[in-house]
Amino acid sequence: MVSLTKHLDSRRAFRVAAVTGLVVLVIDQITKNWARDHFQDGPYSVIGDWLQVRYAENPGAAFSSFTGSGPLIGVIAIGVVVFLGYLVARTSRLIDVVALGLILGGALGNLTDRVFRGEGVLDGAVVDWIDWWFIPTFNIADAALNVGVAALLIAALFLPDHG
Repeated sequence: MVSLTKHLDSRRAFRVAAVTGLVVLVIDQITKNWARDHFQDGPYSVIGDWLQVRYAENPGAAFSSFTGSGPLIGVIAIGVVVFLGYLVARTSRLIDVVALGLILGGALGNLTDRVFRGEGVLDGAVVDWIDWWFIPTFNIADAALNVGVAALLIAALFLPDHG
């Protein structure tokens, strides 16, 4: 079994983060296209009103805030991706590298929507499709971002760093 606190050399850390991010990006885009192709006419109930698949486009940020600010959000997302690359280059603990890979994949997934799902530069809407009754509609990229941030916080608070 691999220890989550194991340290990796910089090349391996980069590969692990890149592969993690790429897997998130691919799954995110496949599921968004699936939702677009099958659920634009209305939601599909998975478990009553508790969990539904619902196609939605979000031209803004979280919870549809900053609607119409897609290009600004896109530029910020590019900056976040570059900063995440910088962090990966300075991180060696496996749990941190995987968490950063999840965040990177999530950021790239939503940035890909901004680049390719609009008519202008960075003005595409992010596709959301998971509708869980108590939180706003989201997607795989959003889930990966949240899991990655939670993993970083848990690791920082509870896992010793013996490097």
